[in-house]
Amino acid sequence: MSRLRYADLSPEGFKHLRALSDYLTKSEFGESLLNLVYLRVSQINGCPYCVDLHWGDARASGEDMQKLNAVVVWRETPWFSERERAALNWAEVVTRLRDQRVSDEDYEYAKSQFTDKELVDLTLAVAQMNALNRITIAFHQTPVDEAPSRRPGSESHRSGRYLV
Repeated sequence: MSRLRYADLSPEGFKHLRALSDYLTKSEFGESLLNLVYLRVSQINGCPYCVDLHWGDARASGEDMQKLNAVVVWRETPWFSERERAALNWAEVVTRLRDQRVSDEDYEYAKSQFTDKELVDLTLAVAQMNALNRITIAFHQTPVDEAPSRRPGSESHRSGRYLV
């Protein structure tokens, strides 16, 4: 059970996170790429609520189940485009920030697939998901905390995109 109804307790703060989510949803990435990035960041951070949420969103938007199940091992599978691979790699290195840096090699790989603006927006998406993962983990939000009408894939869930 969740410790606090954090979105209800800080509606002004979550209004700004929702605005960023709305902006990113309308970006040139498309729903499919964002869902893959959000899922991978959530897997790295071990956020059960967000993994369930973004797997369900991706599935509801038509993503192949075999591909979704392979996100955790994307390097070893053939189902990802070069652009998706660059996005997943960027999501991993920005989430992990080993030695407080992103290597020139990782940066150049991302730059080979994304415009400067796209790379900034992709970094915003990764940062936003890291923030949301930390909030849901800190307050013990779990997939079972949601009412069935808000489960991934339901219309009411998708309208409240990424935030409870």
